[in-house]
Amino acid sequence: MATVMAGEGGFKARDIGLRAQKKILSRMANKSVAKVFIDDTTGSLLDDVYKLAKSYTSDKKESEKLVKNIIKIVIKLGLLYRNEQLSADELARADKFKHKFHSTAMAVVSFFEVDFSYDRAFLVAAFDECHQGLRSVVTPHLTPKSVARLDSVFNFFKDAKFLDAVFRKESPHRDALGRVVRDLNKALDEGGM
Repeated sequence: MATVMAGEGGFKARDIGLRAQKKILSRMANKSVAKVFIDDTTGSLLDDVYKLAKSYTSDKKESEKLVKNIIKIVIKLGLLYRNEQLSADELARADKFKHKFHSTAMAVVSFFEVDFSYDRAFLVAAFDECHQGLRSVVTPHLTPKSVARLDSVFNFFKDAKFLDAVFRKESPHRDALGRVVRDLNKALDEGGM
């Protein structure tokens, strides 16, 4: 039996282990697995994001796919971080993304809670900045399929028609957005965003 040394022929067991973890976890991205890797508040937020997406699209399958893609991205990001796969520069960009995402979440809450404050152009730009920031961190580490999942998630949330439909004062999606905002508030208070 041959002994394989790290770096010999480009083979690294740690890299293979990381790829295997990402692959296994991405195939198991459902609510029960999400509860293991994602805290209760974030799990509730994802459930309410699903309900909002379903309310808007009237498409159960598309809404499930959106939430599964979010879960896969969060899990893979967690694995990259936990396994120290990010460079110092990538960690700095990830931190910048986290701050921008936090402020975007606060804007969503504010636009929901304060009448006539909704600013579509601001949200589209904020979601786009978050998207590009996170994309710059993960692209070197994830497959093109995983990056496409990330693109799909952000494209859904920064879509002007979606934003206008859910933030309109008389929107039929107002209750669903209210539940998302409640969960966002809780996550922000707990420091989870």
